[in-house]
Amino acid sequence: MDKAVESSSLSPSVKEPMLLKTNIVGFNTIVIREFNRIIRIWGQTIVPPAITATLYFVIFGSLIGGRIGDMGGYSYIQYIAPGLIMMSVITNSYGNVVSSFFGAKFGKHIEELLVSPLPSWLIVGGYVMGGITRGIIVGGVVTAITLIFTHMKIHSIGVVISAVLLSSIVFALAGMINAVFAKNFDQISFIPTFVLTPLTYLGGVFYTIKLLPDWAQGISHANPILYMVNAFRFGFLGVSDVNVGLAYTIMIGAAVVLYVSCVWLLHRGVGTRE
Repeated sequence: MDKAVESSSLSPSVKEPMLLKTNIVGFNTIVIREFNRIIRIWGQTIVPPAITATLYFVIFGSLIGGRIGDMGGYSYIQYIAPGLIMMSVITNSYGNVVSSFFGAKFGKHIEELLVSPLPSWLIVGGYVMGGITRGIIVGGVVTAITLIFTHMKIHSIGVVISAVLLSSIVFALAGMINAVFAKNFDQISFIPTFVLTPLTYLGGVFYTIKLLPDWAQGISHANPILYMVNAFRFGFLGVSDVNVGLAYTIMIGAAVVLYVSCVWLLHRGVGTRE
């Protein structure tokens, strides 16, 4: 009681540095825990995407790509390489947050985080940073594998970095929303299986949408992953099926809307205090 009275009587000039320190320590704790989780189960988080990417390059790049020929002015394996890297970033950013946050819900230790003095916006930021970390690590591994099969040039390093970060943020936030509403483990695998995977494969990873009839191109433009993949591909090759400025508008808009939604849901206790 004395400590509570003493704390409440502290002046704002003393409280604010204490609160800032608490927020920094809390945020760092979440991020470090997420990083340690990724490294601890590296056989589940890093190895499978590496194997999958290798198979894609062997089958689609080397075996089939030679028969397809050039696409967008580049060899087929060069054309699909940025898409495969982005696909690994998207799926792993999403998968890390949805599994980690739902695991915290399932294990009931999310309640300890919610009763802490950390604000909701910072908790969301910590989990998103964990998703970004896994996405970047896996993306780096897949990029290294890419260089084994083909050489990659960079048209704009700024576009490459910003596109991968924005895409990772968007799907890390989407994974958190999935985890908030999920009631069981089946529900955290439903969206990746029946929504994320089809959108990824139909998002221009393996082809240019210019090969499609007009009606199919129109439908493809409703797929947000198409814009992310093409923005990232533009950063490497300088070619894109969509307007890069529009792609950034969509990515930034989606990130803002999803972040605000996540903070609101967490603040309201949706899915965590029921």
